[in-house]
Amino acid sequence: MVYLDNNATTPLDPAVQEKMSWFLKNHFGNPSSLYPIGHQVKNMITEVREIIANCLGAQRSEIIFTGSGTEADNFALRGVLDALSDKNEVITSTIEHPAIIETGHYLQEKGYKVTYVPVDEMGMIDLQTLEEAISPKTAIISIMHANNEIGTIQPIEDVVKIAKRHGILVHTDAVQSFGKIEVNVNKLGVDLLTVSAHKIYGPKGVGALYIRQGTPIKPLIYGGHQERLLRAGTENTIGIIGFGEAVRVLMEKQNEDKKRIEKLATKLMKGLEEKIPHLKFNGHPEKRIKGTLSVSFLGIEAEAILLALATKDVCVSTGSACSEDSEETSHVLQAIGLQPEVARSVIRMSLGRFTTEEDIEYVLEVLPEIADNLRRISSFEVEE
Repeated sequence: MVYLDNNATTPLDPAVQEKMSWFLKNHFGNPSSLYPIGHQVKNMITEVREIIANCLGAQRSEIIFTGSGTEADNFALRGVLDALSDKNEVITSTIEHPAIIETGHYLQEKGYKVTYVPVDEMGMIDLQTLEEAISPKTAIISIMHANNEIGTIQPIEDVVKIAKRHGILVHTDAVQSFGKIEVNVNKLGVDLLTVSAHKIYGPKGVGALYIRQGTPIKPLIYGGHQERLLRAGTENTIGIIGFGEAVRVLMEKQNEDKKRIEKLATKLMKGLEEKIPHLKFNGHPEKRIKGTLSVSFLGIEAEAILLALATKDVCVSTGSACSEDSEETSHVLQAIGLQPEVARSVIRMSLGRFTTEEDIEYVLEVLPEIADNLRRISSFEVEE
């Protein structure tokens, strides 16, 4: 199998699998228990919190574990709004992950004002429009660090500068950038930041929210005293242990991974351009996660390509895995101005740690024939 959908999820790194297996065999204690087997697990969670904090440039006490990146995004927006009861406005962008977009829709139903700032054809946010949207009632600005569909990297530092001039908090969803480019909370200047384990070769079902010390926020989940009273519920201990090991491996391999993935992505991109006519690459040509390739195969339905590749044991996607079952055109592709027929031709290929040169060569061998065959039977005509 050739797996080119690492933005949807990544396979477990062998070291993570080994660590989680060891933990399951040797530790079952509840970290809230006062006796030794509980203390042992609690200490391990503290160690993981320290590992993640060090990777992000944060303090250990600023890392709160959640059940997913989606939960962390919800927590950031709703928790801040609950804490700042005198403010009722949120600013975000039109290309955010559904975790932010749908939370925005929920907040609008509850009477909050949510402004969705547009992006240009490369997916870059309009900073002037963002600043113009700010009012005395604005509580928080949430702009993703890197887009999950087209890879465009947003100028978060500039967003923070604008926000700080007006005394506004900033959250960024860094789920797709974490592990692929540098993510340092102090360099970015953000108040809140979301990460997830299963995008960095860790387990599903565990994420984290960085909350800068002093940031006003209320819990999303109420109950026990876990996570500094900010996220009640017995911790997903096995997930957290796996998350920590994934981050430890990440810190060892990030530079090596980045160089190798970018080299393979360049080979794939150039090969596609040489072998298949009428292609259009989406996203910013430079300011993007290089291992994410969003490609419009003009005149072909993306779903047809996806299914044909699946018969060749190649896994790709037509967009965000969180909205793959929807028949609607991707909101991200709409936001960058793609016509519906072009948006329906987009395939996303995302490379990862375990992608090989042989994988890329195989795709470049089978995909041109697939594209050619589908164009022959397509009802679409490609303009010369």
